Amino acid sequence: MTDAPTPSELIDQRIASLADWRGETLARCRALILETDPEIVEDWKWRGVPVWYRDGMICTGETYKAVVKLTFAKGAALPDPSGLFNSSLEGNVRRAIDIPEGVVIDAEALKALVRAAITLNQSKPAKKTRAG
Repeated sequence: MTDAPTPSELIDQRIASLADWRGETLARCRALILETDPEIVEDWKWRGVPVWYRDGMICTGETYKAVVKLTFAKGAALPDPSGLFNSSLEGNVRRAIDIPEGVVIDAEALKALVRAAITLNQSKPAKKTRAG
């Protein structure tokens, strides 16, 4: 019996399979996200989407033909003084950053968004479960 790959190994494989700017961009974003807080956990959801968590979902990292997209689960509630959010702006929950080829994301601004997402996750009271 073989052990199934871990979420981190699956993300490594996805990055390696994208042998172009998208793999490099996703790898850089992943590194910045993980550098922000040592307790961030990686997962692999929805048949191939990297997801980062800390006390709740922070963001996903999707790859498309023309962009790498970081979607913040509660982005509408996050401060974005650097104006990184440039996609999914019409909703009242999520916000996204579309990163096209040739664009280098502002590392400190991304880390600030990740920290803000963690703070927001930690500020929410735990969900109550119904008794019996």
